[in-house]
Amino acid sequence: MRASRLVSLLLLLQARGRRTAQQLADELEVSVRTIYRDVQSLHEAGIPLYGDAGPEGGYRLVDGYRTRLTGLTAEETQAWFLAALPDPAAQLGLGEAAAAARLKFSAALPPALREPAERIRERFHLDAPGWYSPGEETPHLPAVADAVWNRRAVRVRYRRWREPEETERRLEPYGLVLKAGRWYVVARGDGGLRTYRVDQILAVAVLGETFEAETGFDLAAYWRAYLADFHARLHQGEALIRLSPRGAERLPQLLSHAVARAVAERAEPDVDGWVRALVPIESLSHAHTEFLRLGPDLEVLEPLPLRELLVGSARGLAALYGAG
Repeated sequence: MRASRLVSLLLLLQARGRRTAQQLADELEVSVRTIYRDVQSLHEAGIPLYGDAGPEGGYRLVDGYRTRLTGLTAEETQAWFLAALPDPAAQLGLGEAAAAARLKFSAALPPALREPAERIRERFHLDAPGWYSPGEETPHLPAVADAVWNRRAVRVRYRRWREPEETERRLEPYGLVLKAGRWYVVARGDGGLRTYRVDQILAVAVLGETFEAETGFDLAAYWRAYLADFHARLHQGEALIRLSPRGAERLPQLLSHAVARAVAERAEPDVDGWVRALVPIESLSHAHTEFLRLGPDLEVLEPLPLRELLVGSARGLAALYGAG
């Protein structure tokens, strides 16, 4: 465990330059005293590591020093190859660079690690979009990614779901997120930080203006908070439903995870083997479409407007197919 931490400390200094003992302790989740001991151990091993005192001080490696990749474990090597799968890099315009990096990384590995790592490439393939989605076209992704990398402001023509459908905005793009095969850009505009779908950008012009990100901004933390807020706002109502045994069995495959979880946790026995449960819904129209998937194996008891929507659909189907 300590050997792995020493390698991590060395790679942090190599990748990020001068770091204080407190910064290293925070990143490695150990005490400052432990960092002092680890630095002493690296000194004794002949690593050209130096410490400077004062407000601008910290530990650093002598300029030009590079460690070999012999500190990697087999699991860490395989994880790197799995994380470096080619499709996202290609979408960002970095396909060739990613392939070259994998080749160089592989060449630098000890022989004992090279073969297991190559098996990752041979035996695992990531296809992020869902079965019923071919993936969104994102022709402006490379331009947006370049603006993110270089902290350049952009002016975009953007398509949104409400009127007016097309709008122009000046954005300061902070970062990109790939979620379920779809790219999102987190950017600051007139209304503060917002999240935009890159496939809905119709045109982009990179401006001759740079910007500074807000102090302390953390893309991963922002995205976690964004998802939490999204899920909190997603279900604004509830419905009381009945499910047949067949409906309860098919529900996890046909309806949302939130509905399936509510049934699993709250279902109470009803007559003839049916169960009833109070489940979350996004809206009446969305629930109407979703619940139709289970046909006669799901009955809505409340709210009445949702039940009436389903009754109307049932009557329309009966009339269409000539049922009495």
